[in-house]
Amino acid sequence: MPDTPAPPVLTGDEPGSFPHGVLAERHPAIIRQVRDALPYGPDVHRALDALLASCTEGVIEPLPADAHDQDRWRTWGLDTYAGRSWFEVPWLWSESYFYRRLLHAVGYSGPGPWQGVDPFRPAKLAELDAPETDEELAALDGLAARPVEERGRALLHGSLWGNRADLGFRLSDAGAEERAAAPALVADDSEALHPLLAPSRPATGTLCLVADNAGRELIPDLLLAAHLLAHGRVARVVLHVKPCPYYVSDATTADVVDALRRLTAAPGEAASYGRRLWAAMTDGTLTVRAHPFAAAPLPYDRMPDDLRAEFAAATLTITKGDLNYRRLVGDRPWPATTPFADVTAYFPGPVAALRTLKSDVVTGLSEDTEAALDAAEDGRWRTGGTHALIQVRT
Repeated sequence: MPDTPAPPVLTGDEPGSFPHGVLAERHPAIIRQVRDALPYGPDVHRALDALLASCTEGVIEPLPADAHDQDRWRTWGLDTYAGRSWFEVPWLWSESYFYRRLLHAVGYSGPGPWQGVDPFRPAKLAELDAPETDEELAALDGLAARPVEERGRALLHGSLWGNRADLGFRLSDAGAEERAAAPALVADDSEALHPLLAPSRPATGTLCLVADNAGRELIPDLLLAAHLLAHGRVARVVLHVKPCPYYVSDATTADVVDALRRLTAAPGEAASYGRRLWAAMTDGTLTVRAHPFAAAPLPYDRMPDDLRAEFAAATLTITKGDLNYRRLVGDRPWPATTPFADVTAYFPGPVAALRTLKSDVVTGLSEDTEAALDAAEDGRWRTGGTHALIQVRT
């Protein structure tokens, strides 16, 4: 981390702040969506009502004594935060624990008839089957004749801007998808990616791709992985997903399978990508990893040793999305000009962030860029999902 003292971690206790809005408005909206998405019975409805009362007016409650992950959450801070307001503990922790309690309310962890049923699956599938997905897949046909390098740049930017497809974000900002994306990136280190992903025959190295959302974001991530494998940029891709439903649209292993089925069933070039990815899964050049820490309420500087060793051995780790960015840089209100390389110096190998901005946290901007954005949009550029960045620390 930088030599200057780190600012305190973000909390949600300031009315009018973005974190406060997420806890006070987005989380109740998510509970309402889940309540209506599946034909849950009275017991689940009562549990969801209790969670709504707890997270808006109550305090953080412990997990049941028989919870399968009781010890893990105690290690992650539950004993410290139980009994306190959801708004006064670290925002990252509060958000993550909300999703853990939501899974308990709907019986996801069982035992019972709803064990293993993703409460967000209806929304994920609706997005995957939307006409917009057909349009995006059809664009692959026109891209097929372009030079390899041009295809690579297009797929990289498709993966970057696919991060706008965030169901949880759109719940609290209904106009997010209609707002035009700003074409210029607020920070662009994409040229620094090329040496890390240079072609070689035979291909060598492993890319760790830390996914964010399912559906219309995960498909571009998979397309990028297929391109890198097919053209000798890497020998292997490890796709890190969540071990359980999380943050509404975050990708799980089941979502990877759904995305591959969507690709293979599509017409044209999309199906070719789907078949190549399916083959890569079966031969091990594309693998899926669902480490428990992927859904931890902690920044990456507190990652366990086994995960640290995986990232250390990788040629490059790419983290996708806003939540992974917050975890990468520490979920603190750093001055926007704080160097990205400084706040990620702890990371055990080369790391890149592909992210559209949907929360206040940002680093690595020039003074001129920050001043121009503030003058044009005040602080809205940080949270509106219209601006993006590619940052690299080698």
